[in-house]
Amino acid sequence: MINKLLIVGCGLIGSSILKKVCKKKIAKKILVFEKSKKNQRILKRLKLKFQLIKKMDKKISECDFIIICTPLSEYKKIFLACNKYSKKNILITDVGSAKRDSITKINRIKRKDINWISSHPIAGSEVSGPLNGNQNLFVNKWSVIIKQKKSQTKEMKKILKFWKLLGSKTVTMDADEHDKIFAITSHLPHLIAYNLILTATNFKISNKDKVLKFSAGGLRDFSRIAASNEIMWRDIFFNNKSNMLKVIDLFIKNLKVFKRDIKSNKKNLGTKLRNLKKVRQKIVLLKQDTSKPDFGRT
Repeated sequence: MINKLLIVGCGLIGSSILKKVCKKKIAKKILVFEKSKKNQRILKRLKLKFQLIKKMDKKISECDFIIICTPLSEYKKIFLACNKYSKKNILITDVGSAKRDSITKINRIKRKDINWISSHPIAGSEVSGPLNGNQNLFVNKWSVIIKQKKSQTKEMKKILKFWKLLGSKTVTMDADEHDKIFAITSHLPHLIAYNLILTATNFKISNKDKVLKFSAGGLRDFSRIAASNEIMWRDIFFNNKSNMLKVIDLFIKNLKVFKRDIKSNKKNLGTKLRNLKKVRQKIVLLKQDTSKPDFGRT
């Protein structure tokens, strides 16, 4: 059991962690730092056993475990506060979706006796805020734990155990591998979603409302992804810039091939599309989604 836990940022991910930790009594005492006054009001209505703090000050000095659930652009301020107030050998993790750049930047400024082992729970939604927090958000979802050269085995075990207690399946990766994988599996799809919605709004048609009124399943699904938190995704795109630029170039290259195939009525386009359908079957077999029609939605 954790003696004193601090959750920094209590939106969707932070509040989901809060609810699960309270439910399973993983920590004796829980502190929550949340800047948004709206979120503070919602958190107070949850009737959970925790202490809401409005500043990262001396109140955090007794904490032995901190989990950061904010956009990546907030990390520097948080670690500077931890440098000033946290006790020696504090254990810190986070939930950010881009790793190499953030780890490099923070390692330059953080106190040497702060143990930071970065995490990335592969769970989330287009909705945000503590009103949407779900104690089962992490159940049977992957949580990636980032290996670093100076990571202590004892501390690594604590982080792995923490995510398992929340219901996650865990796996370890280095930061470079993580960022390459999620550039293509998560970051590019979100960028494509934003671009598709931009394209739909730019499309030349006399009555643009009809584009939305008659939006088919494809546009609706992309609009759901594009409804995600804009600050979080801005930070992810910037912090995984090198990988993003590579996958964008590859996407453009493949899109040009599709354009040529369509323009020339290339007969093997059907074969290509049929082969690409098999990827969906593999995703379902790996239990990353349901085989039910319309993603199992009712």
